[in-house]
Amino acid sequence: MYKSRQILIGQLPLGGGAPVRVQSMTNTDTMDTRATAEQTLRLAEAGCELVRITAPDVKAADNLYEIKNLLARRGCTVPLVADIHFNPLAAERAAAIVEKVRVNPGNYTDRNTGKTHFSDQEYRDELERIGDKMARLIDICKSHHTAMRIGTNHGSLSERIMSRYGNTAEGMAQSAIEFAEVCRRQNYHQLVFSMKASNVKVMVESTRLFVAKMEAMGMDYPVHLGVTEAGDAMQARLKSAAGIGALLLDGIGDTIRVSLTEDPVAEVPVAYDILQAVGVRISQAEYIACPSCGRTQYDIQEALQQIKARTSHLRGVKIGVMGCIVNGPGEMADADYGYVGSGAGKITLYKGREVMKRNIDQSEAVEELVALIKAGGDWAEPQA
Repeated sequence: MYKSRQILIGQLPLGGGAPVRVQSMTNTDTMDTRATAEQTLRLAEAGCELVRITAPDVKAADNLYEIKNLLARRGCTVPLVADIHFNPLAAERAAAIVEKVRVNPGNYTDRNTGKTHFSDQEYRDELERIGDKMARLIDICKSHHTAMRIGTNHGSLSERIMSRYGNTAEGMAQSAIEFAEVCRRQNYHQLVFSMKASNVKVMVESTRLFVAKMEAMGMDYPVHLGVTEAGDAMQARLKSAAGIGALLLDGIGDTIRVSLTEDPVAEVPVAYDILQAVGVRISQAEYIACPSCGRTQYDIQEALQQIKARTSHLRGVKIGVMGCIVNGPGEMADADYGYVGSGAGKITLYKGREVMKRNIDQSEAVEELVALIKAGGDWAEPQA
């Protein structure tokens, strides 16, 4: 189980035992202050805890100030992250405005000169040059208490890394480690790291490699998880769940972004669903429900939908909806409440593993379940 240090993104704790944070990114023109602020507000209202905004040039970086002020006037204090690629000056301007900047080692300071081979000395010289070039950004971040995400992307590794490691998970991890060392030498530690790829296996492998390298070197920086360019619809959700979920189950991950080619607001509930599925952040009701078989003597599909309609607003309550008593009580053992078929059209209700009411008619059982949850002190009225 990886134990990260805690850093602050503005006033938001990240890592070190804080809840895994959900973030997304606007897709508006950064120079359109109102549109970007409006989308940020919608993201925050949906539960997004950090919002990333692209800053491709100095003009866009400067406009982050106007966006942030408009958000403040609207009562929104969600931390903002400036997304930087090829423009160090834009990063420096943004770092004085927003709570976090994101840079990609492959295209931020590394030069592309067409070289395919670096001697050991040339490799060291290039790293020293990178340190010198990063110094001003790091100084600005330190003076403004701005965090930095160093985000390595598969497919955008520098020629220096490619010459040694190729376009591999090892190259991604090594690139991030080298930038971590640059920051450590300058006594800057408000860092988050990510290994992003559209290939789930590469994303998982590179993140595990990076964390292993960090631990071997005594580092403990927070980790951002995401499958980049995942696409849309079910495929994107499954890829994101597979990659992000696998690492969260390893104990790796302090903040996540589900990347969808859809309205950015659609990313937020998927992120919370993934966090809930792996049990690291419980924010809604959860249901254990069997697929049913020939032993089931009531309409379990209809019952599940009725139960969800009445209880889906509850936070952190786990309800088992099971077809029969053969496997039901055992397989829903960690549920808070159980709804189990016990005969033709008959239901037995459980609290934990204890039977509370036997052989209730199915037409009455959902309301009896709600009454049981209320009696157990786990009920809350749905918000308007």
